[in-house]
Amino acid sequence: MKRLIFILVLTALAIFVVWPQRPGNYIPGGDALPGNPGIHLGSFTRQGAKLGLDLQGGTQLTLQADLTNVPADQQSSAMQGVLNVIERRVNAYGVAEPEIQMLGADRIIVQLPGLKDTEEAKRLIGQTAKLEFKERDASGQWIPATGQLNGQAIALTGAYLVPGRQQVTFASRAGLPDVAFEFNSDGAQVFGQITQRLIQKPLGIFLDGQEISAPTVQAVLTNTGVITGLTLDQARLLALQLNAGALPVPVSIQSETTVDATLGADSVHKSIVAGELALLVVIAFMLLYYRLPGLAASGALIVYAFVTLSLFKLIPVTLTLAGIAGFILSVGMAVDANILIFERMKEELRSGKTIAAAIRAGEDRAWPSIRDSNTSTLITCVVLYFFGQQFGATIIMGFALVLGIGVVISLFSAIFVTRTFLELLLSQSWAHSPRLFGMQIAPSQIGGVTTPSRRPAVAGTRG
Repeated sequence: MKRLIFILVLTALAIFVVWPQRPGNYIPGGDALPGNPGIHLGSFTRQGAKLGLDLQGGTQLTLQADLTNVPADQQSSAMQGVLNVIERRVNAYGVAEPEIQMLGADRIIVQLPGLKDTEEAKRLIGQTAKLEFKERDASGQWIPATGQLNGQAIALTGAYLVPGRQQVTFASRAGLPDVAFEFNSDGAQVFGQITQRLIQKPLGIFLDGQEISAPTVQAVLTNTGVITGLTLDQARLLALQLNAGALPVPVSIQSETTVDATLGADSVHKSIVAGELALLVVIAFMLLYYRLPGLAASGALIVYAFVTLSLFKLIPVTLTLAGIAGFILSVGMAVDANILIFERMKEELRSGKTIAAAIRAGEDRAWPSIRDSNTSTLITCVVLYFFGQQFGATIIMGFALVLGIGVVISLFSAIFVTRTFLELLLSQSWAHSPRLFGMQIAPSQIGGVTTPSRRPAVAGTRG
C-alpha cells in the first residue's frame, strides 16, 4: 500500500508539472511556447517546456576564434573569456534561454531562440567591440591617445570603462541618441590628461578599428563622456557591447542558420501526435497480448510518460525535434523490460508454479538481460552525447540526453511500478484466471499442483 501511495503521489506531481498551461502561446495537445508567463503556486512557478531552436525558431551561429597571436598556454583562458563576454552580451540583449557552448578548442556555438534577424545576431556577437580613443599626429593621421599612469604611457581603451555603467541618453539638443560612458579611476586619470591636451581638437573614438565619432574637445573631462553620431539601434548595441566588454580575441562567423518559428510550432504539434499514437499502439499491444500483466504494464507506461516529461521540464532539458524522437523511441523501449519479465513468467507458470512465485522467478531470471541491455543503451547515449558535444552536433546531444533519461526512468517504471500494479490486480479473486495471462493452460496447473489430463484411449488395430 505504501508503494502504491508513493506512485500515485509521484504521478500527481508529475501531471501537475507536465499539464499544459493555457496562458501564453498554446498549441492544442502540446505545451505552451516561450513567452508563457507560467502558473504560480506560492514560490513555485510552472513554466512551459524548454524548446530548442528547431522547435521555436531563431538563429544559430558558429563562431571561429582567431588564436594566432595567443600563446598556447593561454588559449584555453582566452576562449573562456570569449564565452563569458558572449554570454553577457546575449543575456543583456534579452534573448530567452540562449544556448552557448564550446565546440572543440577554438569554436563556439550560439543558439538564440526567437531572434530571426541574422544580421542583428552577427552584430551582437561577432563584433570584437574593442573601443579605442585616438588623436591626430603632425601629419594628420590617427594615432592612439595616451596619458601617463604610474610613470608609463598608457593608451586609452574600453578596458578602463566601468562595467555596466554605459547607457543610451538623449541629452543632445537635437534629441539624438548618445552613449554615455564612465571610466574607472585609472581611465579617468588618463582621460583627463588627453582631453586637457586636446581642447579645441578632435578626439577620435574607434570601434574595432572603425571611426564612429570624432567630437571636438570643449573642456577637460575625467571620468565621463559621450559618444555621438549614432542611430538609436547603433547606440543600444554599442552600450550593450561596452558593458559586456570586448572579446579577448577576434572571432568570425563560420556558419549561420535561421529557423522559422512557424515550422517549429508545426513540428511540435506533429511530434506530439506521433508520441500519443506511439503510446496508444504500445498500450494496445500489451493489453491484447499479455492481458492482465499488460494492463499493469500499460499503467506503468503512463506513469513513465508523465514522470519523464516532468523531469524534462524540471532539469530542464532543451527539447529538440531529435530529442522528441528519442522520447518516442524510449516509449517503446520502456516496455521492453516488462516483455522480458512476462515471457519468463509464462514459462514459470507452465512449469506449475503459483502466480506469485512465477512473477518473482520471472523478474529474477529476466533481470540479467534487462540490466545488460539497458546498460549498453546508456553507454551508447554517453558516447553519442560526448561526440555530439565535441563536434557541435546539438541534435545528437538532445537525442542522447532524452533517450538516456528515458532508459533510467523506464527501469523504475518497468520493475517497481509494474510489479506494484500487478500485485494490486492479483489481490482480486477474479484476476487468477489463466486466460487473463494470455495462456491456454488448465486452471489446475496454477498453484503448483498439476492434475493428470484424461485422454480417450486409442483403439488398437487388428493384425
